[in-house]
Amino acid sequence: MSLRTFHTAYNFPVVTTRAANVYGPGQQLYRIIPRTILFILLGRKLQLHGGGVSTRSFINMRDVSDATWRIMQNGRNGDTYHISTNEVISIRALVELICFKLGVKFDDHVEFVGDRLGKDSAYHLDSTKVRQELGWQDSITLDQGIDECIAWVQNNFEALKDQSFDYQHKP
Repeated sequence: MSLRTFHTAYNFPVVTTRAANVYGPGQQLYRIIPRTILFILLGRKLQLHGGGVSTRSFINMRDVSDATWRIMQNGRNGDTYHISTNEVISIRALVELICFKLGVKFDDHVEFVGDRLGKDSAYHLDSTKVRQELGWQDSITLDQGIDECIAWVQNNFEALKDQSFDYQHKP
């Protein structure tokens, strides 16, 4: 908000971006994609809050980087751009896809638990503006991106398996 105030008052160069559900190799392990992969490889049950009915639009980090670069170069001063894919998936379907790719049964690796307090039912952003104004398109499908994440976890399994899979707030 301070930067937007500076923009309004002094035409300070500010462009804002928003991206949700960004994923890719190297992501924090508490996030659903690496957590699911690791839990399956470790033989642990993944807790699926609220049955996994909430929906998300997952976008690969390389697509976010590409959009951010275009916005930095050609975005309109003072504007906000949402970066998102149009592919929407439920958390349950996402976990089912990962189980399928790893050749395991969903029911053997998931435990249904109640919803987390304050959990949103959907995270979707409209990226029409960045697509129309800057000609950006996401290029990495969720299917391809999950394959990359699985390969990353498998290639780094020894280093990852002993790390914390829980969110840790860093001041």
